[in-house]
Amino acid sequence: MDNIILTSLYRSPCGDLVLGSFGDRLCLCNWAAELHPGRIFRRLHARLGATFEEAPTPVTRAAAIQLDEYFARRRKVFDVPLLFAGTEFQERVWHTLSGIPYGSTLSYAALAARMGMPRAVRAVAGANGANALSLFVPCHRVIGADGSLTGYGGGAYAKNFLLELERE
Repeated sequence: MDNIILTSLYRSPCGDLVLGSFGDRLCLCNWAAELHPGRIFRRLHARLGATFEEAPTPVTRAAAIQLDEYFARRRKVFDVPLLFAGTEFQERVWHTLSGIPYGSTLSYAALAARMGMPRAVRAVAGANGANALSLFVPCHRVIGADGSLTGYGGGAYAKNFLLELERE
């Protein structure tokens, strides 16, 4: 049987997202116009040995419904089953990111310290940037130590939009 990631487009108020499922789990929620085009897709292809086909699935439909609720301010926590496809270190960072509450932010240094690795700020920032599950794993909640909106795959506009959405 072929390994296939089935994808569909989700139009959010701050940019289009590509949702993807592998089996019965969401493995992709990435910006269609991303900061580093193709990087996430190449990594998923390599880690899962999968190709991509466009076709909605029950998982991507559920993800789209939950995103609709999030953008309507009716959902603060997602419960779609997720599939992390990264190194052990990346997956540890993504699990830690998942613990940042709605409406909160954390610096890269604070995230590294929370993981018990205060000297690994750059490695933590790199793993944060490799997150293939934007919004579901809230990497937009990580900011610079000075409060600045540092790099984000969806761009500064999307990051600011999401943080403002969660503040109101």
